Amino acid sequence: MSPSGSLEGDRNHTSVAMFVLLGLSDEKELQFILFPIFLGIYLVTLIWNLGLITLIRMDSHLHTPMYFFLSFLSFIDICYSSSTSPRMLSDFLKDEKVISFIACATQYFVGCWMAQAECCLLAAMAYDRYVAIGRPLQYSAVMAPGLCQKMVAGAYASGFLSSLVQTVPCFHLYYCGPNIIPNFYCDITQIISLSCSNPFISQMILFLVAVFVGFGSLLVILLSYGFIAASILKLSSIKGSAKAFNTCASHLAVVTIFYGTGLFMYLHLGSSHSKKQNKVLSVFYVILIPMLNPLIYSLRNKEVKEALKRLVKRATHLL
Repeated sequence: MSPSGSLEGDRNHTSVAMFVLLGLSDEKELQFILFPIFLGIYLVTLIWNLGLITLIRMDSHLHTPMYFFLSFLSFIDICYSSSTSPRMLSDFLKDEKVISFIACATQYFVGCWMAQAECCLLAAMAYDRYVAIGRPLQYSAVMAPGLCQKMVAGAYASGFLSSLVQTVPCFHLYYCGPNIIPNFYCDITQIISLSCSNPFISQMILFLVAVFVGFGSLLVILLSYGFIAASILKLSSIKGSAKAFNTCASHLAVVTIFYGTGLFMYLHLGSSHSKKQNKVLSVFYVILIPMLNPLIYSLRNKEVKEALKRLVKRATHLL
């Protein structure tokens, strides 16, 4: 294969121009069955997230910090799902599932950017819920539009920089031949294992980013919920406590699924789990979570339901 990039020294150039993705299954019949299923999941992800963004933009009752953050979370989910789903869907219909070296690096970069940005945005949303419950009288002053915009910009910028820091060194390793990835997308841990050079520095960078961004965001979330729990316990009425908890129940569910699945998947990479089990976890994390997030925030949310009713009523009136 032709060289795809020059790296350190004369020796460190990659001879791998493309990777082979094994996909979810090598059975052709099963692939034809999986295609409409995952196409449906991807379309639901796009429609539900785009619908939620549109509803938040159109209904003035939803012009609050929580829904401002939620609209950007939906945008992240669209980008995250779109970084892998179209490629996976097209691969279901192909005999040879190959992806170029540059395309693989780009796919990982975008997916990692969105995942890291989601970590930071979930932390910002947790802080927002703390201020709403712990300091309700100061909520409007603290969570001003300017601060919310800076928090979103910070989440996206942090995701971009951390993804760049991970992607560049990992794809500048020496790849001398092995190019089979036992998954349906470019998983960096599996790609690094194909390297013919010492991956220690790249692995250390991945670890440090996971600690600072992933666990750093999780720490902010846990601290926020610690203060939220303390604030709820101070409330005298059970009804007031239940109402306060309901305001952050959807966010807590999203955080639990996102971090729970991510930690379970990456903590078991070196275990005796089969490749099929790892693929199932990857599908849930990469494909299903972007679809579940807007559903969780919509199905049990009275404000979203009422906004949807108002929109339908307005549309019916115009017609």
